[in-house]
Amino acid sequence: MALHLVKNNSVAIGVLDLQGGVHEHLDHLERLGIAHKKVKSESDFKDLAGLIIPGGESSCIAKLLNIFEIKKTILNTHRDGMKIWGTCAGAILLAKKVINETPCLGLINMEIERNSFGSQLDSFVKEALIPAVAAEPIPLTFIRAPKITKVGKNVQILLKIEDYIAAAENENVLVTVFHPELTGCLALHRYFAIKCGLQPASNKQDCIDRHWKSSSWTRLARIASAELFQQPERR
Repeated sequence: MALHLVKNNSVAIGVLDLQGGVHEHLDHLERLGIAHKKVKSESDFKDLAGLIIPGGESSCIAKLLNIFEIKKTILNTHRDGMKIWGTCAGAILLAKKVINETPCLGLINMEIERNSFGSQLDSFVKEALIPAVAAEPIPLTFIRAPKITKVGKNVQILLKIEDYIAAAENENVLVTVFHPELTGCLALHRYFAIKCGLQPASNKQDCIDRHWKSSSWTRLARIASAELFQQPERR
């Protein structure tokens, strides 16, 4: 699917800051040199080329969208050209049909099933090649993940594994049932930035940022890494 670029003065990608893995996404956007910010109220949508709805608890985020009165803002801003990427719970919120549940935003013509792999204990990691995103296999982290069971008209499958779809997109929406933000891989964040019409400052096409650590995001959340609490060895 050819990327449809935003043709306006929007300069940043926002991360919906209601619940879930917000700072992990901000960390990846910062590594790419993409302007970024947290999004929690209507005024935060100014100058957004794209919005990431992070993983978390989809039913909780859906309720918070109504409590913070920004569901309509998301729909209106998307209609005006803002791209959206949903990871895991975010993908559930964007789906037109959710098995045995009421859909929320309904912005991509697909069917999805929550907790399709089982409980938290059934989470897993693997690698897969997504040709549209990177020339080499990238790491995938599935945490109590959903499965995309089918897609409809105008939706392109980016990754299919066995009997389920793990990544898909239409002209304005990207969805992944796994968590790229929980690995050092920048490929999908770069792909989404370009989809939004933004150019990453770094021209490097490496999939993995070798300086990334699982605790890197904590600097953005004002949470000290566990490494900072390690006591010096007594001699």
